[in-house]
Amino acid sequence: MFLPDVRTFLAIASAGSLSAAARQLDVVPMQVSRRIAALEEDLGVRLFHRTTRSLTLTAEGEAFVPFATAMADAESGARAEFSPLSGRAAGVLRLTAPSGFGQSVVLPMLVRLLATNPDLRIDLDLSDRQVDIVGQGLDLALRIAPLEDSELVAKKIASNPRLVCAAPAYLEKHGHPSTVADLDNHACVRLSAVGQWPLIVDGRLIRKRVDAYVTTSSVEAARTAAVQGLGLVQLTYWDVFRQLADNSLVQVHLQDATMEDLSVWAVMPSRRYVPNRVTLFLGALQTEIAELSRVHRT
Repeated sequence: MFLPDVRTFLAIASAGSLSAAARQLDVVPMQVSRRIAALEEDLGVRLFHRTTRSLTLTAEGEAFVPFATAMADAESGARAEFSPLSGRAAGVLRLTAPSGFGQSVVLPMLVRLLATNPDLRIDLDLSDRQVDIVGQGLDLALRIAPLEDSELVAKKIASNPRLVCAAPAYLEKHGHPSTVADLDNHACVRLSAVGQWPLIVDGRLIRKRVDAYVTTSSVEAARTAAVQGLGLVQLTYWDVFRQLADNSLVQVHLQDATMEDLSVWAVMPSRRYVPNRVTLFLGALQTEIAELSRVHRT
């Protein structure tokens, strides 16, 4: 069933004549006549009694009005819902994010996002494993690890360098390491997915083996262990920015090494027909990161 034909039917039913409906639709009367004839042929019923002087709905036409109205409303609603200019989001946003970044940045911002988009629902997978977003039917993945070549679309959201940090109490007791070699004399907290710490020495990326007193698969657990004074930890800035701000962790600077400069990436299946819910979420995330950067780095 052709929706312009349905809208023509509703215009005729409302206006009471073909000519008035043509003016309402800004088309010629012949086009209105052809559209209603096509709709009647499609449905297999006569929708109007037509004479040279009058036009009235048949019983079938009367019965078709609510169906036609629902179809027209559904089309209008779909256009409003999915138009990039609608300015709102609805439906279920399915995404995955690293656990530490998700806990520290994504979850707090959802309060404001959902308050301004009450028809939006969030299905959030917090995981440090790399998920197949196409196979899992996800709208979006937030990733921090260096991106591998793929056919997916990636957009940089923010810089997110690795940092070495520790609790003030630990550093007061064990001293501040100042070189890569000094790391050998310190207890460390290590993520199980990062077997050796990446460091940049003389412009080259090296992998430094550290003595891991605690090894965990969880960013949150590694951060908590470091705050409790169990050793040095290497995490990314957005994993520990709140702890750096409240001084429960202190950044450790090495004289002969710098840290790997990672980024937060938004990865999507395609750049075509990106849903409003994805566009608005990413806009809200960038606003959140900009505000957090302003507050915590001033």
